Amino acid sequence: MLTGTLFALAAGCLWGLVFVVPLLLPEYPPALLSTARYLAFGLIALPLALLDRARLRELSRADWLEALKLALVGNLLYYVFLAAAIQRSGGPLPTVIIGTLPVVIAISANLRDARRDGRLPWRRLAPSLGLIAAGIALVNQAELRHLGVSQPVDLGRHALGAALAVAGVACWTWYPLRNADWLRAHPERSPRAWATAQGVATLPLAAAGLAVLWVGSGLAGERFAMPFGPQPQRFIAWMLALGLLASWVGGLCWNEASQRLPTALAGQLIVFETLAALAYAFALRGSAPPLPTMAGVALLVAGVLWALRIKPEQPPEAAAGGPR
Repeated sequence: MLTGTLFALAAGCLWGLVFVVPLLLPEYPPALLSTARYLAFGLIALPLALLDRARLRELSRADWLEALKLALVGNLLYYVFLAAAIQRSGGPLPTVIIGTLPVVIAISANLRDARRDGRLPWRRLAPSLGLIAAGIALVNQAELRHLGVSQPVDLGRHALGAALAVAGVACWTWYPLRNADWLRAHPERSPRAWATAQGVATLPLAAAGLAVLWVGSGLAGERFAMPFGPQPQRFIAWMLALGLLASWVGGLCWNEASQRLPTALAGQLIVFETLAALAYAFALRGSAPPLPTMAGVALLVAGVLWALRIKPEQPPEAAAGGPR
């Protein structure tokens, strides 16, 4: 439990980086940020695949197809939605919408995976979910108040940003549930090799996406300097950093956590990503969080600590030794 929680914490700290890069590169289209990040991830995964080639040979065609699906939905589509939301609504609002993932995944997993992982009793899970939801609401309210004071609010633009963030929530509710399914069904397989396999599967998707963007930009007569844009060195550095740290190392840490923790509990630990993203956003803003934000963060942490105390209950037929 402790080791899995520490791996989830490390993954959250690394994933928090993805929320600040669209703010640091605001002139870059979200689709380009996504395809370039995962092209870098795929290229980084190639030498790692050579090191893990013996384990990767153990993967079947069905395993590679699953890695391809996970790469498309959990990597490319998710980050397109997230980057577009951040560029339209700023950092905090999409961050707190994505921050609902612990609640959404915990509820989904508890409804879906009780026979496999054991059921987290709703009466004991409810206070944890309530604390996390209240914390997210407080942070959301404080950030919207700050946004209204600092600049005029374009409600249409921010509503679109919120809708894109919700689409990101849908992608990343599906991803950890399916990823955990594979990892729990293959406990003998290496989480590191599975992270590398997803990187290899991402490479052709990202390369094809970048090619389509490049050709489309030329046909449309756009002035954007494809493929590296107006700040090529900064762009390449950040894409390599995200590809290595957020995608491969973060994915490895999450896979290690997913093999050790019930899916309903692991889902709640994605709150670490929200906390890291908020910390990075305030550091980039150069100001301390206001009191309501700090109170919201305290509630988020309290909700996670509460959840860690909950032990799964096996369903009656499993406890009796019946079929599962």
